[in-house]
Amino acid sequence: MPHPMLANVVASVTELKKDPVGTVEAGCGEVMAVLNRNEPAFYCVPAARYEALLDYIDDLELAMVVKERLKTSEPTVSAKIVGGNVVFEDDEEV
Repeated sequence: MPHPMLANVVASVTELKKDPVGTVEAGCGEVMAVLNRNEPAFYCVPAARYEALLDYIDDLELAMVVKERLKTSEPTVSAKIVGGNVVFEDDEEV
């Protein structure tokens, strides 16, 4: 039965068992499909890629909160980022 391959890099379960770290490193930081009998059993996501994915999901959730708050009639406040700090329109610049 055909299965969608959601990664450009593949490895077998046997390869992964022989050398887990080497197999993941051979993927050069890309998501790797691990095959069992030529079918995807699971996907291996390198730590840096997984952390980036979690950051992206967090950003999406924050964007949804912002969109919901913009729909309300609450007053808005102007702000900008100066030197890594948030400065509001009434504050002095840092």
